[in-house]
Amino acid sequence: MRVPPHIGWPLLAVSGYAALALAANRSAYIPMKYPAGLWDLQRQLGAEDVWLRTGDGVRIHAWWVAQPGTRLATLYLHGNAGNVTHRSGHIREITAAGSSILIVDYRGYGKSSGWPTEAGLYRDARAAYGYLRQAGFGPERIVLHGESLGTAVAVELASLQGCAGLVLEAPFTSARDVARSVLPGLGPLLTWGFNSRRKIPGLRVPLLVLHGERDEVIPVALGRALYEAANPPKSFWQIPGATHNDMLDAAGPQYRERLRQFYGSLP
Repeated sequence: MRVPPHIGWPLLAVSGYAALALAANRSAYIPMKYPAGLWDLQRQLGAEDVWLRTGDGVRIHAWWVAQPGTRLATLYLHGNAGNVTHRSGHIREITAAGSSILIVDYRGYGKSSGWPTEAGLYRDARAAYGYLRQAGFGPERIVLHGESLGTAVAVELASLQGCAGLVLEAPFTSARDVARSVLPGLGPLLTWGFNSRRKIPGLRVPLLVLHGERDEVIPVALGRALYEAANPPKSFWQIPGATHNDMLDAAGPQYRERLRQFYGSLP
């Protein structure tokens, strides 16, 4: 059966656009599945395995590292690449600053089953938050800490659940704005979702934003724009010389001290 040109060409264009959009949105995730990763670090960090079941039935994996003598627990939501084993530096700094930490691998990452999607990452974060609540941590003792893509997950979770404070490392306003900075014109037409700019004005929680001065992945202007849209109390730390992936090294001992000060300022 021959398809008339006035029908065939539009169908072809729509199909092409859909394929490009699907590829663009999937490219946001770069999961590293077990056994790939630095799993030998688990013993050095003193991390305990935690297994969670999400609201849609996906089994996900997390590490729990307790810090004796602290009242706080940080739920750490990492970026789009690697897995929990690649955040050993953050685990050490957060615990040394005065908080226990639960770091979760999203579906499709590390030992977690499934495949990552925006809605799926939000469910994974809710499951991890629920674990902390069941472990006896009230909202006033939970700090949400997002990194890169995880900042959007943290903002989403904070819009639904109470928390003591919110830490955002290399945040962005929306996936569309990031795409616009990478590929002006076409990028925003292919990518959507993870819209923190729309959600953050509704939050009333202490906020600490950290962003590398020379971030080549998420421009510091996007982090600043999200910060400006947030309510006080809030603070913004632009780390001199830092790029997207070397913030800890560039910040040095100040990273731990900034977190310690933030934790100490929480009600």
